[in-house]
Amino acid sequence: GFEERNTPWAHSRRRYDAGIGLRSMDDIDTLIAFFEARRGQMYGFRWKDWADFKSCKPSAQVSATDQAIGTGDGVATEFVLRKAYVSGDAVYHRPVAKPVAGSVVVALDGLEQAEGSDFSVDPATGVVSFVVAPSAGVSVTAGFEFDVPVRFDTDRIQTSAATFQAGEVPDVPVVELRV
Repeated sequence: GFEERNTPWAHSRRRYDAGIGLRSMDDIDTLIAFFEARRGQMYGFRWKDWADFKSCKPSAQVSATDQAIGTGDGVATEFVLRKAYVSGDAVYHRPVAKPVAGSVVVALDGLEQAEGSDFSVDPATGVVSFVVAPSAGVSVTAGFEFDVPVRFDTDRIQTSAATFQAGEVPDVPVVELRV
């Protein structure tokens, strides 16, 4: 009679609906082409979650001090982007593997660094690489926009032609990938 729980994933796995807002036949044609090019569930792609796509609140501007991504030790030159979600005493760190190219700003102890000369970012992994390792005890922070790696969560798209020039795609499930 007791409740038992386990967690098969270390991180949450978000789900989205790509069918919302598609009404014209041209929109439906574009979706079908994209779906077929990805072979349904076979290949992933980047998704912009308009409710959560920045290192800060959606209404704020990205800043180099938005998120703590590590502390220098004088040796490590690579740090992984992550976003902290805080509720009371509970904190969850979400790894960010797909930053938007050109959106990442980084600071060492609050002093903004220059991309290209001080650091680089891999937009396919979310790894920030410094030219020179941050000194021991130096706070490494970052601000960024990011996409979510996803795939279609179905192998078929059901469409309906409501009128001659308008159609509808009621449900196109998309699920976050583990990368």
